[in-house]
Amino acid sequence: MAKWTSFPYDSADYARSAAQLKKDWARLHTGDAEPLPKDDKVLAAWALFHAGEFQKAFDAGLKAGGAGITVANKAQSIYANYLEKSEKTKLAMFMEVAERAEAQQATEPKNPNAYYWQAYAFGRYSQGISVVKALAQGLGVKVKNALETTIKLAPQHADAHIVLASFHAEVIDKVGKLLGRTQGADAATGLKLYREALRLNPASAIGMVEYANGLVMIEGDKRMKEAEQLYADAAASTPLDAMERLDVEMAKEELED
Repeated sequence: MAKWTSFPYDSADYARSAAQLKKDWARLHTGDAEPLPKDDKVLAAWALFHAGEFQKAFDAGLKAGGAGITVANKAQSIYANYLEKSEKTKLAMFMEVAERAEAQQATEPKNPNAYYWQAYAFGRYSQGISVVKALAQGLGVKVKNALETTIKLAPQHADAHIVLASFHAEVIDKVGKLLGRTQGADAATGLKLYREALRLNPASAIGMVEYANGLVMIEGDKRMKEAEQLYADAAASTPLDAMERLDVEMAKEELED
């Protein structure tokens, strides 16, 4: 495998011992509701992820197997979304995650994140090829079903609420409210899901950014002031790990635009 682009900030800022990671686990995983792993090798893989060592976390997660597959899927997804420069490679990575997550569902049918990472990967892949094209391929239904399964299995899964809300917003933005209904997209449902996501995880920078994007996609420029405030709040938040740092930097870019 080719060497992945390095995390562009100081990984030492987010390095944690096993004991520190256990102490911070609940806050770090408020978004994805991932349980604290029992396997020390999986915990070590998560430590690499939180420090921004995404390729090492991916490798360690795959090697550990079991719950480590979730680490691998998250590491590859976050890396592809934020740091991979090649669009072709990025899309291939998302498809790999989706396929691996689907295989994980077969062995762990009650694992919420097996469904979540499939949905996340398909969602980002859809954005890459165009949402309209993805809907024609039936990916919208797969994303929606996987996210609804995630939330059914883990009602406190804030990130699944965010991505499902963004599904509603993206579909409405690209095909309109009327055609959006044929895909199961609904403006009121999307906005409700964003609000619920931030209720579950109020400190989430990515939650604020996605909510801001969704407000404008669903309701237009009349919600721009609210969106700008959400970007500002996200940009001012203090990241606890490498992924959150990338989220905060993205919020800063949105403000500059």
